[in-house]
Amino acid sequence: MAVFDTPEEAFGALRPVCVQLTKAQTVENVEHLQTRLQRVSDSALQELQQYVLFPLRFTLKTPGPKRERLIQSVVECLTFILSSTCVREQELLQELFSELSACLYSPSSQKPAAVSEELKLAVIQGLSTLMHSAYGDIILTFYEPSILPRLGFAVSLLLGLAEQEKSKQVKIAALNCLQVLLFQCECQDHPRSLDELEQKQLGDLFASFLPGISTTMTRVITGDFKQGHSIVVSSLKIFYKTVGFIMADEQLRAIPKVQAKPAVEHRVAELMVHREADWVKSTGEKLTILIKKIIECVSAHPHWKVRLELAELVEALLLKCSQSLVESAGPLLKALVGLANDESPEVQAQCNKVLRCFAERKVVMGNRAFADILSESLHSLATSLPRLMNSQDDQGKFSTLSLFLGYLKLLGPKVNFVLNSGAHLQRLSKALIQVLELDVTDIKIVEERRWHPDDLSASPKTSATQPWNQIQRRYFRFFTDERVFLLLRQVCQLLGYYGNLYLLVDHFMELYHESVVYRKQAAMVLNELVAGAAGLEGEDLHEERVETSKEELREIVTSVLEEYTSQENWYLVTCIEAEEMEEERMLKESGLQAITSGAHACQVPSFPAFSKPSPTICSMNSNIWQICIQLEGIGQFARALGKDFRLLLMSALYPVLEKAGDQTLLISQAATSTMVEIGQACGYDSLRHLINQNSDYLVNGISLNLRHLALHPHTTKVLEVMLRNSDASLLPLVADVVQDILSTLDQFYDKRAASFVSVLHALLAALAQWFPDTGSPGQSQERRSGAEERGHLHTAPAVVESSTTAEDIERFLLDYLKEKDVADGNVSDLDNDEEDQSAPPKVDENDSRPDVEPPLPVQIQIATDVMERCIHLLSDKNLKIRLKVLDVLDLCVLVLQPHKNQLLPLAHRTWPSLVHRLTNDDPLAVLRAFKVLRTLGGSCGDFLRSRFCKDVLPKLAGSLVTQAPVSARAGPVYSHTLAFKLQLAVLQGLGPLCERLDLGEGDLNKVADACLIYLSAKQPMKLQEAARSVFLHLMKVDPDSTWFLLNELYCPVPFTPPHCSLHPVQLWGATGQPNVYTANVLHLLQELPGPLLPRYCGWAGPALAEGSGSCREGCKGGVDNRSML
Repeated sequence: MAVFDTPEEAFGALRPVCVQLTKAQTVENVEHLQTRLQRVSDSALQELQQYVLFPLRFTLKTPGPKRERLIQSVVECLTFILSSTCVREQELLQELFSELSACLYSPSSQKPAAVSEELKLAVIQGLSTLMHSAYGDIILTFYEPSILPRLGFAVSLLLGLAEQEKSKQVKIAALNCLQVLLFQCECQDHPRSLDELEQKQLGDLFASFLPGISTTMTRVITGDFKQGHSIVVSSLKIFYKTVGFIMADEQLRAIPKVQAKPAVEHRVAELMVHREADWVKSTGEKLTILIKKIIECVSAHPHWKVRLELAELVEALLLKCSQSLVESAGPLLKALVGLANDESPEVQAQCNKVLRCFAERKVVMGNRAFADILSESLHSLATSLPRLMNSQDDQGKFSTLSLFLGYLKLLGPKVNFVLNSGAHLQRLSKALIQVLELDVTDIKIVEERRWHPDDLSASPKTSATQPWNQIQRRYFRFFTDERVFLLLRQVCQLLGYYGNLYLLVDHFMELYHESVVYRKQAAMVLNELVAGAAGLEGEDLHEERVETSKEELREIVTSVLEEYTSQENWYLVTCIEAEEMEEERMLKESGLQAITSGAHACQVPSFPAFSKPSPTICSMNSNIWQICIQLEGIGQFARALGKDFRLLLMSALYPVLEKAGDQTLLISQAATSTMVEIGQACGYDSLRHLINQNSDYLVNGISLNLRHLALHPHTTKVLEVMLRNSDASLLPLVADVVQDILSTLDQFYDKRAASFVSVLHALLAALAQWFPDTGSPGQSQERRSGAEERGHLHTAPAVVESSTTAEDIERFLLDYLKEKDVADGNVSDLDNDEEDQSAPPKVDENDSRPDVEPPLPVQIQIATDVMERCIHLLSDKNLKIRLKVLDVLDLCVLVLQPHKNQLLPLAHRTWPSLVHRLTNDDPLAVLRAFKVLRTLGGSCGDFLRSRFCKDVLPKLAGSLVTQAPVSARAGPVYSHTLAFKLQLAVLQGLGPLCERLDLGEGDLNKVADACLIYLSAKQPMKLQEAARSVFLHLMKVDPDSTWFLLNELYCPVPFTPPHCSLHPVQLWGATGQPNVYTANVLHLLQELPGPLLPRYCGWAGPALAEGSGSCREGCKGGVDNRSML
């Protein structure tokens, strides 16, 4: 807070200091004065302004050399006074302006003085503060012709500092001060806005400085990037604000042809500029050169704020100087449209804002000169576009296409003037066709169809919601940057949005028909034209656009859709017909044999690579991409029409479903994505809803085409896709079609078996999903609980008190012998009579016709019919068909599980062929057949027990024993071989099979003997884990024998007899020395639900082990338990 509030008090405090400074001009006295000034209020200081300024001005005007520090202190003190007061006299303003400017000038050298950066900053700040302190209209009286020399002197000094000074801080201060002098300051302290007369007077005055300001600012702008973006931004602002003010069309229209004689000296009058027509034309030409230099440099500036300021420059000059700078319109518009797709979102937003502003004010539409310039630029760019796409890098292509897109945005509906010219349209279309040419030499496109043939069947439940939009990226010949393709799409969409859609579609349809080379590019353009015409992604900048009606759009879409789905454009060759046979041949030549054949090694098939891409490969790739593009086009058509596309569903949906079931991965993905887009556009909730609502005519089409299968070989694909993307409500509709397919399969099993088996697999997979067997988990649980009860029954006597008596041992042995006699069939007649006295079966009184079976459900009848066909196809010579048939057979068993009367006879008929597949077929077929065997074992265990033990188990066990030494010696690569996978599958499946089939003791011993060697630590870890799983299942079936067998391998603790009358028993594994089986045996013994009689093993072990293959000779010193009793 100020101490001296009144002028009198302030005068008394300041007078001594001012007198002292007048007498002695020193830095200390100036600082003393500034210290006193800080204690004076602004109102009191305003009254004493000139009195306080006198000693400071006197110090500056005193002749002779002065120290820079003194001048700097004086200027800083002056600046403090001016910041707290107002200058109310024109003479004082002019004198202070001249005195401050002189501080930076050396009269002796007639050049800017070589002073310190601190003094330069102080003087620049003083000039800026002085101009802001001018009160009211006094500032306008300053800018009169007589002040021109003084003002020009200051402007020259500031321009010199801005260009030549090395200090960034001084440069920025000089540019800011220059803005203040030129009435470009945007601060709140700046004077009021000017009227037209005042603007004209200032324009005449500033016109004298235009050459110097424009050229100097251009040199600063185009200087080194290292000078900093803030300097370039300020220079750009000064340039376009100065040019926009002096060359403004509104001012120039008011300039008289004859200049009025100014009331100034002749020398000053010569400095004045008359802005007449010739001067405007000459200056505009010179400014065009500078503007081109600025645009060329700034468009590629690395900092986004500089590019943002360039957009401001374009807006200001084109809005204010559209007539005076008409020759600069081309470069300015080019710069603006080039920045419309800038990488910076701020620059993009500003450019789009400017474009919308131009459209609203009709800067281009209302200016014929601008429209002609843009049309000519567009034509010139379209002509050179192919050459530029060949020669430029991706960044250059991106800039060129951004420019092309901006021209279209600015022209808006006037683009039709260009398109109506045949030459213009021809050049534009050929440019787009050439740029969009795809690279179809990649062989991976064809390869992917073979490694992913069943993508749609991977998850039938979620296929309708799976995001298939991520289709493999396209590769183009002339660019690799994805942004370039996005720009090309936007160009085509804008053409469809503003152009004559009928004209464009007809023209590109002609190119579509003209050559196969153009077909893919023309289809891409057609897709985007329709999307643009519907306004899906475009931004409307012009109100005069003529919208395409829904009826017209539907007519165009109908014609293009008919062309896309025609026979010659839809059913293209996308694979080599003999490929399946080639795969079969390579599999046979690979040397792979079934594991059951006794082979000790398994080779990995080596598929010969294509030595060089052939034209056939390229043509197939081209066809694949063409179908994908046409499919995407159908999806875009659906989005464009919305629910009106329902009228076209009958002609569009069936072909799309055909392609959704195609074996080529790219095509099936594109078709599924198209189905999703169709469903969303037509208002369906999901793919399932779409298919169910249109299933009637789809099924009708399938039924009709099955009668002419040679003409419609892809018919089964439609039903396959329908089944994978629908629910049980579809079954009544397709039941008849399924019978037709089975009948057709009976006729063409030798030619079309692969496609029919594929659709049957989809059918059974759908049935298994739609009608799950809820009873099977309970049955398996019942089996598990029964096994557990049997295990507890056997192990119950093991829980014995520590004080064992002879009576306890006798009772246990009697119970054991009785159970053994029952198991061996040694049962007396008395026991049989007791078993026969069972309750008679109850008769259901409500069942009036017990002999009549109820009709089978549809899904059971279908599964029965399909399984009958599978029995015959299991012996097909084509390995791929046999593998697929085995998968279908596995699903048939799952569906028929609840209906044993149908399943068991079919299983009986299937068994011989299945055994052949298991024992004498390719390893791949053995794997699939073993999977079917496991499923059969879970569904009809008792029925298969004897068959499995007689036909399959000996060979499986023998192959495991034979292959064990090979896997024990093999290295880490062995885990990738087919032999390893077969070993692993058999080991993983044997345990559940033994449990489900409830095998007898002898068969269990065979399994245990075969799997025992795989508990060795020398085997691969996965095989060890699988072998442990086998013994875990054996524990549930026969824990006693399993316990003895494991202890024969390694016995962790010695066993002592519980009674002195019993002989000790020595097991082979009780040596105490660890071996290769130790780790796995210990792990399994911990999992065992409890050894049978660990405390009685000295005498009971041999008896329980009697008949066990491995343990029969396992005990030393054992005696017959019967004789002991």
